[in-house]
Formats: sequence, C-alpha cells, structure tokens
Amino acid sequence: MAGAAPRVRYLAGFCCPLGGLAAGKPRVLYHEAEVFLSTGSELVYVYDQEGGLLTAAFRFPDQVWHLELLAPRRLLYALCARRGLYCLSLDHPGRSRSTSQDDRDSEDGDQPSPVIPVDPDACILPDAALCAFTVLDSVLVTLVQGPARWKMQLFEQPCPGEDPRPGGQIGEVELSTYAPPAGVPGKPADPHFLPVLCCVSPSGSRVPRDLLGGPGGFTLEDALFGLLFGADATLLQSPVVLCGLPDGQLCCVILKALVTSRSAPGDPNALVKILHHLEEPVIFIGALKTEPQAAEAAENFLPDEDVHSDCLVALGHHGRMLAIKASWDESGKLVPELREYCLPGPVLCAACGGGGRVYHSTPSDLCVVDLSRGSTPLGPEQPEEGPGGLPPMLCPASLNICSVVSLSASPRTREGGTKLLALSAKGRLMTCSLDLDSEIPGPARMTTESAGRKIKELLSGIGDISERVSFLKKAVDQRNKALTSLNEAMNVSCALLSSGAGPRPISCTTSTTWSRLQTQDMLMATCVLENSSSFSLDQGWTLCIQVLTSSCALDLDSACSAITYTIPVDQLGPGARREVTLPLGPGENGGLDLPVTVSCTLFYSLREVVGGALAPSDSEDPFLDECPSDVLPEQEGVCLPLSRHTVDMLQCLRFPGLAPPHTRAPSPLGPTCDPVATFLETCREPGSQPAGPASLRAEFLPPSVASIKVSAELLRAALKDGHSGVPLCCATLQWLLAENAAVDIVRARALSSIQGVAPDGADVHLIVREVAMTDLCPAGPIQAVEIQVESSSLADICRAHHAVVGRMQTMVTEQAAQGSSAPDLRVQYLRQIHANHETLLREVQTLRDRLCTEDEASSCATAQRLLQVYRQLRHPSLILL
Repeated sequence: MAGAAPRVRYLAGFCCPLGGLAAGKPRVLYHEAEVFLSTGSELVYVYDQEGGLLTAAFRFPDQVWHLELLAPRRLLYALCARRGLYCLSLDHPGRSRSTSQDDRDSEDGDQPSPVIPVDPDACILPDAALCAFTVLDSVLVTLVQGPARWKMQLFEQPCPGEDPRPGGQIGEVELSTYAPPAGVPGKPADPHFLPVLCCVSPSGSRVPRDLLGGPGGFTLEDALFGLLFGADATLLQSPVVLCGLPDGQLCCVILKALVTSRSAPGDPNALVKILHHLEEPVIFIGALKTEPQAAEAAENFLPDEDVHSDCLVALGHHGRMLAIKASWDESGKLVPELREYCLPGPVLCAACGGGGRVYHSTPSDLCVVDLSRGSTPLGPEQPEEGPGGLPPMLCPASLNICSVVSLSASPRTREGGTKLLALSAKGRLMTCSLDLDSEIPGPARMTTESAGRKIKELLSGIGDISERVSFLKKAVDQRNKALTSLNEAMNVSCALLSSGAGPRPISCTTSTTWSRLQTQDMLMATCVLENSSSFSLDQGWTLCIQVLTSSCALDLDSACSAITYTIPVDQLGPGARREVTLPLGPGENGGLDLPVTVSCTLFYSLREVVGGALAPSDSEDPFLDECPSDVLPEQEGVCLPLSRHTVDMLQCLRFPGLAPPHTRAPSPLGPTCDPVATFLETCREPGSQPAGPASLRAEFLPPSVASIKVSAELLRAALKDGHSGVPLCCATLQWLLAENAAVDIVRARALSSIQGVAPDGADVHLIVREVAMTDLCPAGPIQAVEIQVESSSLADICRAHHAVVGRMQTMVTEQAAQGSSAPDLRVQYLRQIHANHETLLREVQTLRDRLCTEDEASSCATAQRLLQVYRQLRHPSLILL
C-alpha cells in the first residue's frame, strides 16, 4: 500500500510463556491515555501512555479470558477462567503510580510492580461455565457453556455508585447446540476458541458509545439495522447482542424482546436469529463506515464523537470474512448485501479502523483491506445519495508487522491517519501510526500488445509450474511408497524379532525328497515361505536360501564355500505362500557331502527402496537432485533369519524294498552313473553277481558297525507323545526316520530294523533292539535300547552315526531341562571305560602320525589297525541316561 508505511513505537514489554503468547486470550483496551492489557495469564496490566508508566498490575486467581471497560463508571470487567466475572474499580485507593517503566527492563520476564491481588469479593458473578460477556450501562449479558447448548443470560446492572454486583436475572435464552471438548471427568477442558459477544444499537437509540460495552459495542445506521434485525428491533429502539460461536454461527438476540419474553407467552428460543454461518470459528465482529461521502463527513468529527457505521463485518479463524451492507437491488429496493471474502489465514486478531479499513493479523504479517474501494457504481435508477455496493474482491496490503495477537484501532486522529495499539506474541506493547490518506494505486491500464505479452508469460509460467508439479508429484508418490514400504518392513521386523519361541508370523519350512532328473537321482529341497501375519511383503523383500555342505554346515562362521539362492518376494500378502525347490546334490563330482544345512533368511533392501525414493534416477528436475549422499542408508539392507534346517543321512536314505511290488522302483544306481558301469550292469547274465565297487566292498569286506545305547526310561519319557501303544523299538525307529519320506510305511508295518540305500548306493542297515546293561548300576541291570548302524561304507556309517548322535543330543538336552535325574552308577567302572577311551584316542593320534611317515608297504598294517580302533570307538560301552 503506497504511502502506508507504519511508524512503529514500542511502549513496554510484558512477561510471556516460553514459545510466545497464543491467540484468542490476550486483550488490549484503551481509554484516553490508559491502556488495559491482559496476556492471557493471571495478570492484568494498566499502562499510562503519556507518562510511559506501568501504573498497576492486578493478579486474578486464574487465567483472564476477556476484558471490557465501562468508561463512564471507571469499572473494569474481567472474565476469569473457571471462576466467573470480576469487576474492579479503577479509582481504587491502593493503586500506586510510583513504578516507572524506565526503572525496569521491559524485556525481562519479571512481573511488574506493584502487583495487586484481586479480592475474592470482586467476583460479582461466580460461574465456572461462563465463557463470554458484554456489559452495557443497564444490562450485563453473559454466555454460559451448558452441557450441550450455549445459554445467553441477562442480568440487571446496578445504578452508578451502588454495589457493582448485578441484580437478578431478567432474561435467558438457549442458542445453538455444540459438541463439548474432551477433558478429564469432572473438569471440562478449556475451549480452544471463545465465543465473541458485542452489542449493536440503532442510530436513533441515543445510547452513548461509551455505554455500549467499550470496543465491543457500536452503532449501525438505521437502514442496515432494520434490514438485519427486523422491524421489532427498530420500533423498540433496542440494542441487539451479536454472538459469534466457535462452530461458525453468527446469531443475534434483541435485548428488549428477551427481557419482555419472561412475562409474555411464547417460545423464547424464537428470539434467536441466525444471520450467517461462516463454517469456521468466529474470532471478530465489528462495524465500519465504507461510504466515501460519509468518510469525508467523518473527518469533521472529533475522535470521541460517535460515528454510525454502515457495514457489519465478521472474521473467521481460517480467513473467511463476511461483510453485510445495505444496498439497492435492480428494482430500486433497499436490501442487505452479503459478501464473503477469503483473506490470508489463520487470523489471530482483527480490528476495524477509519476509512472503511479492516486490520487483521496472521502469524507472518499484519494486513489491511479496504471495503470502501471498488464499490460498484450506482445505477441510473438509484438515488445519487444512496449507498453503494461492496467491492467484488479484496486485496490485502501488508504492513510488515508480524505475530500480533491482540489489536485495537483508535478513531481517526486530528492529524489524519489511524493509530493501532498492538500486542505481539513476544509480549511487546506497541503503537503503529498509519498514514492511509494517500490513494491506493490501482492496476495500470494495459494495451492489447502488453496484455497479450503478459498472457503469454503467464501461460509459459503455468506450463513450467505444471511440469514442476508433475515432477514433484512423482517424487512425492515415490517417497510415499517408500515410507509405506519402510513402515511395513518395520512392522515385519518387530513381529519376527518379538515372536520368541512361539509360532512365527512369517515362517519358512524345508523338506527334502528324491527326484529323478534325466538319468540321475537328485536330492531336492523344498522351501515353503508362508506369511501368517497381517502385513504384506512387497518391494524390496528377497528370500535368501544358503546351502552349506559338510563342515560348513556345522560352522556358519567358517570360510567354506556355500551356494546362495536369492528369490525376489513379490506381493506376498497375508495368508499367501511361496514355494521354492532347489537341488542339494549330488554335485558334478558325483558325491553328496552330508550333512547339508539349508538356511533361510528374509532380506530387505534399503538401497532399492529408500535410495530410489531419495534420488529418483528418471527425474530431470534439478530440485529433486539436491538430496545429499549421506542421507542414503550406509547398509545395503536388513537380514531377518527365518529357519535353519540340517539335512543328514537319515533323511536321505531310500528304502526300495518297502515299496509295494506293483509300485516298486528299480534299485537306485547311485549318483555316479558311470557309463561303463551302466553298460556292464546291463550286459550281466541273469543270476550272476553284480559288479562294481559297492558290490565288491559288500562281498569281501565285513560291514562296519556303529552303535549307541540309550536308557529305555529316557526314550519312553521323550516319545510318550504320539507313540503310545507302540513297542519301544518301533517307536524309536519311527522317531529316527521322522523326516524321511518312508516313515509312514515304517509306522504302518511296525518295523524295528530296516535296510536302506545311501546316496552313493551303499547299503545302510538300521537295527533297534532292547538290551540290558548289567555292569553300570549296583541296584541291578539297566534296561536300554541299542541303535546299531551297519554298512560296508565307512563314510556312510560315519554320516549315519553322526545323524543318530545329533538327535540323541537334542533329546537329552530337552529332557535335562525338565529336571529328570539319573540312577546311581558305579563310578569306578565309568572311570575305567573313560580311561580305555582315552587310550584309544591317543593310539588314533599315534597311528595317524605314523601314516604320514611310513612307506606304502608298512602303512597298510597301520591303516588296518587304525580302522579297528575307529570301530571300537564307535561301539562304546556307555549308555545315555
């Protein structure tokens, strides 16, 4: 606004909470040279502008929500939160004027001095539900927050010089319903927005402006007053109370009609009239003069003289503004003209000044709009002295003052211009002198050529902005998708890590089976990934299956080579399953190195999800490439272990003899499938002995034997579930082959011994029988079960023995956790067995060292002795208890 640069002068500073003052509760009033100020705390300050003195500070028992001044009687009314209405006489003898503003730092947080505690007797209307009030010379109007409705009450004001306590209630009416704010039971929450009350009187009521409730009261011209409130209010010459509610309703009540309704029949609720609904909390109601001729006549008024307004305005918190004015319609009839405008928001406070201007504050600026500018010209059929219309749109002009939370505008000064009294969010009281007499420059006239050029520039700018918006929208969509994926990943991680020993929400089970691929038998592992959670595995998730053989399977930290399969998980929703089948062996060398460990892990790629969202590769917008590289995650991803399954010899054994005759498959040829051996096998005469290393080994070498003995009592305790009524030897064999595909046939035939074929084609014989151990316990023989493994292949018997021992270790650990105790044993006998085993182990070490130094002829005897010692070690005299 040209020529409207404000001259700002700071008057004083007041203490405020950390973060600044909040809008809605602070108030600034003035009368002549005195300023009455409330920061929304318990203190109300009185400041003398002429002397620059803080004359007094009143301390109330709770927060002060609203202030009003009845100037002729020198009475200050204050609404105290959850306490009620207080009335203070400004001529109180205890007030001191000795504290100078220059004697203290206006920027510090100390309380002003002197501080006068407000006497509890000053509470003239105790009511914890009181939320708003306005005071006239003879009537006190209050608004009470009821259980579900607002209630307006009227009280009779005492005469001057009497006790300021109001007399009896002379009127009551209920307003609109509302939703009460949530709070602690028994203590309702403070309203976020307080209702706004103000008193409006017609120009012919002859009520002095000072008796209309200070800055909250004003006088309207008769034409607008009659159009808004009807003939009854005009004939009664009655003041009207305007009420702006937090839900956006703008209501009015005729005071004299409300007073007489107590003795007259009829519904008092019919006295409430809804003028408009702003659909957002009403924070300000005011009036001003907009007619230019009236504004020129108003220059001859003194500042204290009453000026009749011709426009009613109401502002909402989010910037919606309503203006109502009397105007002529097309037929020449006087009608109310209502216009809604959208101003920058949120609006913290507002005030009406001279010249048809409305001042409103936002967190970033203090703006002014002019309702007298841009009025529609009068029609030829309208009287020249009639009112004009409201402007079709408003253009706020900035005053370059920010964070004003309370505002009060003085009438036009004798020198011209407007003076604003403002309180900032930092607690600073300041005056702003505005010279607004200069013309506001309107838009310059454009030529056709310049208008065309301007339109091209605007269209080009729109195209650039549209392209920019498309890039930004794409980037926002990518980041929203990444955030959704990260949220799902966090939920999945928490669900897996917090599942403990219970069932896992996302599991991976592994099973093995033999399959014929071309001319070779292959051991296949099937991994089933099942999502039992309520989350979905989408972008970024990968199932990693690692296969480790032999010694690597026993030590995951070893440097042995391993094969890792990565399978992307795409759209695995709740309840879905994903099955993956992969070969375990034999390998290219024809051997299957057992045991094999299959480890399943879920991997979430942070680089794939987050990196693509922070730095989209297909974006050409330079603003989207400003993401620093250190924001990208340093780690590649997150690993969540699912399962670890060990495939041993007992799972890989095949039993061709168990199959029914009509479905019996030919005996497996072994994984080597040597073409020469296969040719010789097919050329063998019927009835002759088979040829080959396995057959020769089985014919000329005695089978190797390994055994392990287990207490029958220990086995019964471990196998009691699911094996009741089954002989102990049969139940033990079924337990050992529980993960083998032939377990159902073994269970159906109740077998206690079985002969199978190892992956390399060698026979493996499993025998389970009951024995009695007579030398261990002095109380008598111990019933035990001996599990014996026989095979002509030393490597196969070692693998089978290792698988049996592993299962026994797991069983003993579980039973030990249940607190089972062992019987009394002969310690001397156990020591002797232990010494014998120590001797054999030392002999093994000696024989192995000798093999490294002897020649081929003498090493044969050493190897035979080493084999005998190994057989003795794998057939111990001990028992698992």
